[in-house]
Amino acid sequence: LWSAVWSANSDLPHPKAFLTLHFLPGQCAQVDWGHAGWIVCGNTRRRVSFFVMVLAYSRRLYLEFTLGQAMEFFLTAHQNALAYFVGVPAEVWVDNCKTAVLDHPCGGPVTFHPRYVDLAQLYGFQIKACAPRQPQQKGRVESAVGYIKGNFLRGLDLSSLDALNAAARHWMESVANVRLHAETRQSPHELFAQEIPKLRPLNPASYDAGVLLDAPVNSRARVTFDSNRYTVPWRYASQPVLLKIRPDRLLIYHQDRPIADHARSFERHKDVDLPEHLEEHLAQKRQG
Repeated sequence: LWSAVWSANSDLPHPKAFLTLHFLPGQCAQVDWGHAGWIVCGNTRRRVSFFVMVLAYSRRLYLEFTLGQAMEFFLTAHQNALAYFVGVPAEVWVDNCKTAVLDHPCGGPVTFHPRYVDLAQLYGFQIKACAPRQPQQKGRVESAVGYIKGNFLRGLDLSSLDALNAAARHWMESVANVRLHAETRQSPHELFAQEIPKLRPLNPASYDAGVLLDAPVNSRARVTFDSNRYTVPWRYASQPVLLKIRPDRLLIYHQDRPIADHARSFERHKDVDLPEHLEEHLAQKRQG
């Protein structure tokens, strides 16, 4: 009888069971992205993302809202998070997002994005990629993303990105990092006091997170990026230029010489002008 019962039960699917990972102070941070909804940017709507970094030992978290998850946002958010912690953990764990991992075959070596490797080398942390389709390996930050959605974002009006980030900073200091954590039964703030001495000092050298992109200037002396048109001086019409894309600015270079510096627009199909470019164009027309 017992043999028959065991044989029958052995055919049933087994529930997944995961080990609880334990970390030493300063050993590890985990990062992830989440989505927060939509925000109005002038003539359009943009999807709002949020970047989270969690120190695995203390559970102290950093939260930042952005209008994209591209490389310039990813690298800048890392810099801001490490500045918030005033130190660097030995390891940063990520999933297989394209800004971090170029290739990660099952059972094979990981190929990290060279820009992410550059940042890691400057700050002195080692990148660790979770196994493909194994998000539970970075369970600290997965839990933090859920906590942010259920606490900070619940019923919140997404009025502007600046207002969101100001509110997030206040929430980190007054709620998230001082609460009694359900698992540790201590506040992240209390445990962070033990973690601070184990974090590596921040590298004082600056890192330029801008992303470079070749682009043509049209006959009207404008460069198109993300559907918006940015002016350059008229003499560079119909010439190739180099864009440096930052989260908040668009810098334009011609043969390594800076020729324009624009505030980045998150509207769509907009002409972004600098008055001096238009004045130069008008002066050239009068002379012609």
